[in-house]
Parts: sequence; structure tokens; C-alpha cells
Amino acid sequence: MSKPVYGKFASSSRNKQSRSALFWILITGIILFLAWTPFQTALFNGFQLDFEKPILWTAILSCLLLFLWVAQYYKRIQLTEQRDWLAVGVLLLPLTYIISMISAASQTQAANMVLINCIYAIIFIIGLYVLRDALGNRMIQGAIMAIAYLIVGFGLLHWFGQGESAGAIAKWFSNTVLNGIYTHAVMTDSNGLRLTSVFQYANTYAAFLMAFLFAAVFFVTTSRKWYSQAFHSFMLVPIIVSLLLTLSRGGLVMLPVVFVLLLLFLKPAQQLLWILYCGMAGVISLLISKSVTELGLQLNETFSGSGALKGWGILIGASIIMGLLGWVIQRFVAPKLESVLSTWSEKRGASLWLPIGSVVIGGVLIFLFIGTGLKNILPQNISIRLENINFNQHSVLERFTFYKDAMKVLADYPIIGAGGGAWASLYEQYQNNPYTSRQAHNFFLQYLIEVGVLGFLVFMAFIIFIFYKYIRGYVQQDTDGKNSHFLYLIIVLSILLHSILDFNLSYVFMGILVFLGLAGMAAAMDSRPVKKWTLPESAARGVFSAVVGIGAIIVLITSIRYVQAADAAMDARRLAQTSNSFEEIKAPLDKDLSIRSSHPDSVLLLSSLYYTGYRQTQEEGFYNLAVDLLNRALEDEPYNKFMLLRLIEGYELKQQPELAYAVLINNAYKFKWDIEWYEKIIHQGYDLGSKALGTGDIATKDQYFKQATDAFAEVQAGIRHLETLPEGQLQGRPFEYTPDMILNAGKMYYMMNQPQEAADALKLGIQEDLSQTIPQEIARWYLASLQKLGTDDEALMERLLQVDPNAEQSVKQLAELQF
Repeated sequence: MSKPVYGKFASSSRNKQSRSALFWILITGIILFLAWTPFQTALFNGFQLDFEKPILWTAILSCLLLFLWVAQYYKRIQLTEQRDWLAVGVLLLPLTYIISMISAASQTQAANMVLINCIYAIIFIIGLYVLRDALGNRMIQGAIMAIAYLIVGFGLLHWFGQGESAGAIAKWFSNTVLNGIYTHAVMTDSNGLRLTSVFQYANTYAAFLMAFLFAAVFFVTTSRKWYSQAFHSFMLVPIIVSLLLTLSRGGLVMLPVVFVLLLLFLKPAQQLLWILYCGMAGVISLLISKSVTELGLQLNETFSGSGALKGWGILIGASIIMGLLGWVIQRFVAPKLESVLSTWSEKRGASLWLPIGSVVIGGVLIFLFIGTGLKNILPQNISIRLENINFNQHSVLERFTFYKDAMKVLADYPIIGAGGGAWASLYEQYQNNPYTSRQAHNFFLQYLIEVGVLGFLVFMAFIIFIFYKYIRGYVQQDTDGKNSHFLYLIIVLSILLHSILDFNLSYVFMGILVFLGLAGMAAAMDSRPVKKWTLPESAARGVFSAVVGIGAIIVLITSIRYVQAADAAMDARRLAQTSNSFEEIKAPLDKDLSIRSSHPDSVLLLSSLYYTGYRQTQEEGFYNLAVDLLNRALEDEPYNKFMLLRLIEGYELKQQPELAYAVLINNAYKFKWDIEWYEKIIHQGYDLGSKALGTGDIATKDQYFKQATDAFAEVQAGIRHLETLPEGQLQGRPFEYTPDMILNAGKMYYMMNQPQEAADALKLGIQEDLSQTIPQEIARWYLASLQKLGTDDEALMERLLQVDPNAEQSVKQLAELQF
């Protein structure tokens, strides 16, 4: 078995007095890449032009790093061990995304996800080799921790109202600094202010903080230098305080789960130290949390230099105390603890007792903070969030709904999935109620519907194999061997487990951390020779280098062209706000669409430009260009609601309501909880049916009326379904009857000689106040329907007569109509 600490080839290079310049360039490049990426807020959230360029630049930089890696490690590439073949296996992940494009719900989003998974594959391959080198491993780990601590400090600067200071630094390498402030580093939602730092989403920041809380504890207990022990101890308080300020229930729920799982890897002495450090840092953080929270709330409303200084003074003072305690414990307590527990550590099952005890203690603490007055020591916003941790809380119920809806998508796309970004494109078709969420809030389910069972099995086999081989190797290693790559297990386990509850891996930076972590685990795994698939060394080197090299060249060229396209799209958007020149605005749009023919932003802007030209000149060419452009783009983006609405707009502009109505009817199933879509169907169905009735075309009239009333029946069924939602679950977007919808549906039932259905529909719109026109019309048609049925509503007639003296006559006339 090869030694995981250094790997097969690293020990020889370790003995050299100097390393090649390429090695140092590669290490420096990786560190700069890791430092640059988090500030790009590269969130893949369906298709969003503003977030696209950072992802594309990340792909370009990762390709350049791969070329450096090939130049540095070319002679060391060989496919003789299981670890080597993982570099081949990771290529299957982007391949499954390429395959899923066959049935992709959105070609644009699917293409972006292919590029993102190529980034992950590249990072994994580079890390697999670089992290087998002892020096490279130490430098990358140091860089990861330094970047994490910078992100924590960056977030706290914003919490204490010093966003302009942080923005002045971030603006040089981030496109999310607007008006001198990093956008949404402190977000606002129904819970108040929540700390998000670079992520702009509190729950993902909580997952990040959870990972690096345990990473900091790990370095406190394993560092040999006193200043390192003190510094990592110092950082425990800012991390925990930041975690509390995210107000993330998911983070607080998953933190003890990850903690207990990590304890299982440690000896009893280390377990006690981890519990001690987390406990002390937690107590100190809770003691200052009220002051820090209240100051932050005030400073984000009205900044005060003295207030910010006070906040930093409290936080730094508490952190210094923790830093000193950490140094003292490591200097005097830890060695004795290790000595005292050495005999116990050798006993079978010794490492299980403290994790089990931690579960019990954690349960007691949760009860105390949720069910007793102890919660009063917490800031009010944190206390309220803790009280709401239960399975009947709306966010929990909503997540369960997302998961059920995701399985509906999978049922229709079971084998190869619906392509990258499938959830954002398809969720409105499958949703149980009208929520708005472009993320499924579960990475694994989202991955499953994107690549299907085939791709998901490949991914899970890849992950499970690495975990299995890492744990197998970990058990057999000495203390230094176990510690050498343990940071990567902490990162991967923390982020992946939290991703069961949220969309952390939709952030490219988080994905990079996970795949770099997997590479670190694979670098230290129990690797065995693979004789069955062994190729001659030169052949393996040549074939593998050629495959990844050609793949990287394709990704690089594609990414560069996409950056050019994105720049053109952004230029067109800016010009549309400042220029009146048709040709000037059209030129960059043509450039974008020549590269990506169905790019939604550019398709929508160019079609709008064509419509404007048609309105101004009445030239058919403009109209035809717009409609052709939209129809072609919809072949790749069939679920893009904005394109469909733009196409409907064009048909209406050309006075072709039948074509507009066909688009509404044919795509209604995609947006079954969009009440405005139903309103359009019912309104236009009534208009077209009435027009057909006026020409004596009864069959066409009945066809339009039937389609429109079927849509009304869908609305009725939807409203009844919403009444069955569990108590505590929010409905989401409005979904309710409108007076126009009721009136038109009632009229259509009446004109199809269905007075009972007409009366039932119209009754839904009867109001006490009949002073407005539409309520009066509903009342007249309702009373006429009753007369058809041989009954009446005298009270309603009396009220109607008060506002319309001729109501009785008009109702009678309606009742006498024959259709």
C-alpha cells in the first residue's frame, strides 16, 4: 500500500533541494484561483446573465491551471493504481451532463452546467496530484484556511456597517460591488437582517462556516506552533458568532450531526479537546451574541464609527480570550490528556463513547435552548429562529414539497435526466402549490433530475468509493498520516451533508471546495494496483494527457467565445437604455446570437427591438424576423415563459389572436399555478368564442368555450387543493378567482346551454358591494342562470335594483337568449 501522506511520486520530489518553476507557478495559480473565486458570487441559478461571466472566467482559469499541471506532472502520469483511475472516472461526471443534453429542458442552462462540471473535473485532477506532494498539500491547506478566515472577516465588516471599506477592496476583483458596497453581504428577509458575506445567501454561508469551524478546531489540536494554536483558537469566536448571525436553522440542525460524525474519526483525547474547544467558544460567543447582534442591526441602519469600534472591541476581546485559552490548553492540558487516555484509546470501541455522549448532551442543550427560559440569553431574532425548529414549520414543509415535486420530474426523465438547470426550467410544471423556488433545496435530488439515474449512480459511485478508500487508508495510518489530509474530509462532509437541506453546490466556489476536498481525500486513500486495466506507462500518459488536453482546449475556446457573447449581451442591454439606434443595439445582439443562438436575454431583447421596428414602420419583415427568432429559440428553450409571452405579444400585435390563443393552450400545462396564464386563456377564449358565435360558427365557438371553461375548472380544482395544504405551509404566489375570470367563465357556460355550471361559477363572484360594473354584470348573468333553472334570488335582485333600476328587464332579456 502506498503511503497516503506523500503519495507514490512525492517522496522522491521531497528529497530534491529545489522544485521546478512550473511547480511554484502552479501552486501560486491554485491559491490565487481559490482566493478570487468566492468573491465572484458564481451562483448557477438557472440562467442569469449577471452571474454568467464569473462562471465562464472560472472555466477559463481552470483550463489554464490544467495546462500548467500537464506541463509539471506529465512524466508522472500513469494509470497503474486505483487513485490514478479516479482521474479518469471524474471525466464521467461532465460526460453524463453532456448526455443529458439530449433531453434537456433548457439547452442554455444545460451547456452552462457542462462547463461547471468540467471545472470540477479539472480541479479534482489537479488536486489529485498536487495534494500528494507534502509541500503542495501544506500550502493549499494554509491558503484554504486563510481564504476562509478572510471571508469571515469580510462578512463581519459588513455586519458592523463597514461595507464601503470592504467594497473598496473587493471592487478590484468582483463584479458584485455596486455603489461601493458588496451586494447583499447582509441580506434582509422576513426574519430581519442575516449575515451572508460573499455568498449573498445565509444558509450557504452557514454551511461554509460549519465546515471551517471544525477545520479551525482541527488545526488548534494538531498545530505544533504556539502562534498557530492561538490564532486558530482566536478565530473560533468570529466563526460561531457569524454562524449565529446567519439565522440558519439548517446550519444549527446539521452542525451537531457533522460534529458527531467527525468525532468518530478521532481518538478519545482528541474528541475531548474538540468538545472542549467547541463548548468554550460556543459559550463565549453566546455571551457576546446579544451585544454584537444589536450593534449590527443599529449599524446597518445608521452607521456610527464609535458603534463599529465598540462591536469590534467586543468581538476581538472575546476572541483574544479564546485564543489564550486555546494556547494554554494545548500547551499544558492536551499532552497530559493524551497521556492519561492513551490506554483507554487502545480499547475496542473507545472512540464511540464520547460521540454517543455528545448526542445526548446535544439533545439536552437543544431542549434547554428551545423549551426553557435559557433561550432568553440569546438575541431575539436568534431565539425566534430556534423556537421555529420543528417539522411543521413552513420552510420544512416547503422543502418536503420540493422533494416530492422533484420525484415527479424524475418520473418523466428517469434515465438521463432533464439536463443542467432542469429544476429551474421545469418546477412550475410539477409543483404542488404556487411557490417560487429556482432551486430544489437538495443538491442530491437536483443532481438526480438533471442527469437521471444513470448519471446519479456514476456520481454516487465516485463519491462513495473515495470515502470508502479514504476511511480504509485513514484507519491504517499513523497520527501524522491521519492529520495530513483530514481537512479535506471536514470540508467535503460538512458541505455535502448540509446540501441535503439546501443548494450550496449551486455556488461554483462551494463546488470547487468539495471537489478539491475529494481530491485531497483521494490523494490520501488506500490505493491498490490495478493490473487488469494497466496500460504501458507511455501509452497511458499520452492517451490521458491527450484526452484531458483536448477537452480543456474545447472548454477554453467555448468559454472564451461565451465570454465574448456575454460581453456583447451586456453591451446591448446598456445600449438599449441609452441609444435610440436600431443598428447600434442590434449589432451586439447579433454577435451574441451568432455564438449562442437561443440565449434568452438576447432573444428577448432582439425580438422586442423587432417589434418596435414593426410598430413604427408596419414593415412585415420586422414582425417575421421577431416571430422566427422566438420560434427557433423556443426549440431549445421550450419552458421559457418570457419567450412564450413575447411570442403571444407578437401574435396579438399582428392581430392574430387565434395563434396567440394556441400558444396559451398548448403551453398551459407548463405553468399550472400561474393564475395570469389562466386569466389570459379564459379571457381570450371568451373573446374568440364570442366572435365565432357572431359569425354563426357554433362548432368553433364551442371549441373555444370548452378550452376556456376547462381552464376555469383547473383553477377551481387548484383552489380546492390549496385548502388541503398542511397548517403552517405557505401557499406561495396568489392563486385565486378574479372577477373578470368568473364573469367570462359564467358567460361561456351559459352560452353553451349549461345554466347550472354557469350559476355555480358566477356565484363565486357575487359581492355585497354592487356599485362597480363587473359585480353588476356577474349578478345579472347569475340571476339569468337561475331563471333558466326555474329558481331565483330575490334578495340579490333587490340589491341589484338599487344600483340598476332596469336590472329586472335586463336579466329577463338574458334569460330569453338562445344559443
